[in-house]
Amino acid sequence: MTSQGEQVTAGVDTEEARELLIDLVETPSVTGEEGNCAVRLAAFFEAHGREVRIDEAGNVRAPVDDGVLLTSHIDTVPGEIPVRLEENDDGKTELWGRGSVDAKGPLAAMAVAAVRTGASFLGVVEQPRHDEIDVPRESAGNNAIQDAMDWWDRVEAAFDPDDWEPVFERVTTKPVSFDGGISDDGLSVEATMDVQLRVPPEYTADQVREVADGCLEGGTVNWFDRVEPTLQSPRTPVARAFRAAIRGQGGEPRLLRKTGTSDMNIFAEHWDCPMVTYGPGDSALDHTPNEHLALPEYDRAVAVLEDATERLLEDA
Repeated sequence: MTSQGEQVTAGVDTEEARELLIDLVETPSVTGEEGNCAVRLAAFFEAHGREVRIDEAGNVRAPVDDGVLLTSHIDTVPGEIPVRLEENDDGKTELWGRGSVDAKGPLAAMAVAAVRTGASFLGVVEQPRHDEIDVPRESAGNNAIQDAMDWWDRVEAAFDPDDWEPVFERVTTKPVSFDGGISDDGLSVEATMDVQLRVPPEYTADQVREVADGCLEGGTVNWFDRVEPTLQSPRTPVARAFRAAIRGQGGEPRLLRKTGTSDMNIFAEHWDCPMVTYGPGDSALDHTPNEHLALPEYDRAVAVLEDATERLLEDA
């Protein structure tokens, strides 16, 4: 295995860092079809003397030690956006394409920072598909459609927030799909609803499930895609390192409470260590037809990640 010192001296200049980002965005990687993008990502590490492998699940692993791990997901949501470079009104070059923000911008930035600093890296596949608990509710009977609608009305009423309650602290409810009609044998009416319930840090998934189950008067509720909430402290060494690194690049760090699921939710269930979510791009563009990332913002994110990682490695 190449030593950490040799990894650091390998270097990645700005042009190559941008080329990696563009290559990853140009390589489709819809959830379940990440293979080609994973190969391209692994090749980047191999070209810089890093030990890297693609595991059985398709994750790209470039481990060094347990000091610092930079990780993001490889897959994207569906939706083709022609990949192109455009100049915006401020004269900055923007990269347009699916995944440029969510999350190949952060993925590429972390890969570059990992090579420059010698930190461990993990590119994961199969990101959480939903923001919360995903619940298909099934019912059959003379009034199955009405029963399903009534159940959902009761669920929404049970979690109806007070006007003063912040969105981050609410259980938010969202219907996703509805299918209903006469059964194949013509003897009954069937209905199936697919809904999502976002779990805030004040609740557990089991508590939310208990309330929703309590609203049931007929039919069945099947639960899957359960993701527990997490809230990280802003006073950890990791958070301090990122605040200092952001300021070092002329930025003003802001602490955000994200109302959707991120990789952090999954990791926090299994790893007892401080972590932060950071990356370039406007999250409002996630999953939209106009997803794009300004390349100077990407460059700055690489510099922030490199600085923060070096600070943490020095203290490790």
